[in-house]
Amino acid sequence: MPAEPSGQAPDATGSAGRDAAGAVVAGGHGEAAEAAGAARGYLLVFVAGVLWGVLGVFAEGILGAGVGPLEISFWRATLAGGAFLAHALVRGRLRLARASDLGAFVLFALVGVTLFYASLNLSIAAGGVSLAWILMYSAPAFVAVLAALLLKERLTPTKIALVALATLGVVLVARGGGKGIDVNPRSVGWGLAAGVSYASYYIFGKWVLRRYAPVTIYAVVLPIGALGLLPLVHFHAKTAHTWLLLMALALVSTYLAYLAYYTGLRTIEASRAVLVATIEPVVATGLAALLFGERFGAAGLAGAALVLASALLSALPGLRGSPRRGRVRPRRGAAHPVADAAPPAGAERLPRAADEVGLAPGPKRDEAP
Repeated sequence: MPAEPSGQAPDATGSAGRDAAGAVVAGGHGEAAEAAGAARGYLLVFVAGVLWGVLGVFAEGILGAGVGPLEISFWRATLAGGAFLAHALVRGRLRLARASDLGAFVLFALVGVTLFYASLNLSIAAGGVSLAWILMYSAPAFVAVLAALLLKERLTPTKIALVALATLGVVLVARGGGKGIDVNPRSVGWGLAAGVSYASYYIFGKWVLRRYAPVTIYAVVLPIGALGLLPLVHFHAKTAHTWLLLMALALVSTYLAYLAYYTGLRTIEASRAVLVATIEPVVATGLAALLFGERFGAAGLAGAALVLASALLSALPGLRGSPRRGRVRPRRGAAHPVADAAPPAGAERLPRAADEVGLAPGPKRDEAP
């Protein structure tokens, strides 16, 4: 910078000062924008958890109209799959990178959609919403065991303790029962089957999240999962109100819930997202108590608390043994799903990799779901 004509030292408020001040202001704006983005992310994940939580209300209403649990599962996968299919077509994402990947997609569709959707609704029909949701949240325990068996991940003492905590919780829930909650072999068996199949989101997600975008995955697996259900379905006549409930279950508590969750994951860490999304079983059991009179007894409440505590603790980086420093950002052209001992139905969802949490990690920050 040339000297001032008077020979004096350059003014501290010259261009260098202005540049520094500009950098401070820009930095402040950047931090504010990041904070606002994180707030939106938390809100979207919270909304996703609430939407997954009301799914049980829709399912109970449809069951009450005489529609069977397998038909509910079929229409959920079909209608939500159609929405994702249209979304993928508009976004130009309906394509697999390799034809050989199709086999993995089919396997996940049969376990993560056909079995998961069916077992969840069968558990609701047999024992109620509250029991089904608590047993579904045993998924993190199954994740720890399956990851050790199939992915050769280390079953640490902490993971063993969390599995034991969840197991004790399931035993207490199964023995405790409660008002409006029917504990029987079918309701418990299907609820645990929902937990096992929900855990498949992590096993599959470990591989697929880094290859495909969420919209691509659901556009493929939901229709295939619906086809897996089709031979098992006995269709019933439905009123306009029943169709409205089916549309709400598929489009609000599945399609929109997944979109909200993955969009939120673009600006917040997966480990924090899964903690926020754990509002799901709270909403589900709260609404079941309010609308259907379902209430756990003392032992059931204690067991439910242990299962949810296991799920929450498994989401904490310090307890997983492999803390993460940033948001999950799969490579471009990649795929998605699950958590280190933890789902999201949702994962759907919900709902919520071993080095991640939540039932379904999300897309890159600059990439739409």
